[in-house]
Amino acid sequence: MKRVAILISGGGSNMLRLVESMTGDHSARPVLVLSNNPKAGGLIKAQQHGVQVAVVDHRPFGKDRAAFEAELIKPLQAAQPDIICLAGFMRILSAEFVAQFNGRILNIHPSLLPKYKGLNTHARALASEDSEAGCTVHLVTPVLDDGPILGQAKVPIVENETVDSLAAKVLRMEHQLYPKVLKKFAQNETQPVYLP
Repeated sequence: MKRVAILISGGGSNMLRLVESMTGDHSARPVLVLSNNPKAGGLIKAQQHGVQVAVVDHRPFGKDRAAFEAELIKPLQAAQPDIICLAGFMRILSAEFVAQFNGRILNIHPSLLPKYKGLNTHARALASEDSEAGCTVHLVTPVLDDGPILGQAKVPIVENETVDSLAAKVLRMEHQLYPKVLKKFAQNETQPVYLP
């Protein structure tokens, strides 16, 4: 059985879908939800589902990312995850951190990569007058939003679409895509998943 740690910074809606999916014949189980934000709403949701939680607040470390990551890795080492899922974790991880879990960190990103790496993806898709948007699950590498694609889901961009309406549509697809990709990944399958 694969052990999964999930890193969050906020409400944890993707984390919750992942936790809820890891039951029955699933090859993985959640062993830790870790946040850099002590007030992350997802922490309470994780505890309600019986998942151990930990917090390493990034703010006391200022710009010292190495010191923050040295603390962040402690609860991970204790939990011994086989897979780490970034689910709205709003800190960029260093190459050194990624190297310690090479090939085992997944991330979900709200665009159809390689388009729109980084932030403000929905606004950028609208500004470019794209006909579709979506989300991508990829393996994490030292380069931001750049690793091999493990799954994508598309949504149409309609007339009078707003950033908020597009974000809501993409989030619904994230909730479907991420659990499907994790299930395959936990079975050592890396063939990309595509929705619809």
